[in-house]
Amino acid sequence: MGVAMKQCSFSEEYPFTGKSWDRGNGIRLNYVDEGEGEPIVCVHGNPTWSFHFRNMIRGLSTMNRVIAIDHVGCGLSDKPQPENYDYRLKSRIEDLEGLLDHLGINSGATLIAHDWGGAIGFGVAGRNPDRFSHLVAVNTAAFPLQPGMSFPPILGPARGFLGEWLIRKANAFLLGTLLIGVKTRKFSRAEKAGYKAPYPTSSDRLAIHRFVEDIPVSAADPSWETLLQVERNLKQLEHLPLLLLWGEKDPVFNNDFRDHWLKLWPSAQVHSWPEAGHLLLDEFPNTILPIVRKFRTEHRVRGGLV
Repeated sequence: MGVAMKQCSFSEEYPFTGKSWDRGNGIRLNYVDEGEGEPIVCVHGNPTWSFHFRNMIRGLSTMNRVIAIDHVGCGLSDKPQPENYDYRLKSRIEDLEGLLDHLGINSGATLIAHDWGGAIGFGVAGRNPDRFSHLVAVNTAAFPLQPGMSFPPILGPARGFLGEWLIRKANAFLLGTLLIGVKTRKFSRAEKAGYKAPYPTSSDRLAIHRFVEDIPVSAADPSWETLLQVERNLKQLEHLPLLLLWGEKDPVFNNDFRDHWLKLWPSAQVHSWPEAGHLLLDEFPNTILPIVRKFRTEHRVRGGLV
């Protein structure tokens, strides 16, 4: 109820009516489903929700069916206690896969993934390569840290006991993301309200904390093997066109991640913005929309993709 009551403050930014899907165990997952045509699937990261794709939904749904998920514990989806949901990467992949099965999206889809959405979205795509025809990665990864990469220092304080206090009690992770996530502009009051609305209390921020705790860094981490399998399955997707959209001032997914994508996909199309940060879609939506449209059209014509 709290989220619904506050939504009026950002309704102009996010004028969409969510839909609901039961992912099991009585847990309701919220998603946006707008427009008609070839499907575009938007998968958010942490600490955002489908609100992050609001400009993509508005711009792309004029000619396509656009689906944007709210992960369990995020956005307008249910926020279960840990005894009812494990908040692990494996479950996130199963959630998205189950939703797409439920919606009958089995082929011809475009994936747009940001942040954690990379491991989740590419994880789903790698399990069923025929489901997608185009891939878009926005400041994200679908592989572990590579040799020469280091764990982002900015995330260090967010792990462990101190991290739980910072994220759940002080709301530092969300507020910090809004503070440094964009570099070329400032968020409006409505945009800030939209990002913050689903997370007013410590209990509501459980998923934000669990996402940080679940980052696989070594074999000792519970989601390490899941991420390795996501990486292995990327070979099943090499025939698909990949578009990389990158804000180069991202303190988490820096240019090393972009460059590794290019090692995996030498043919990938790349658009980088040296002045932009982590929340790239909030910085240049009017520039990015035609890039995405052109990418899909060019490869449909030249590659014979659907």
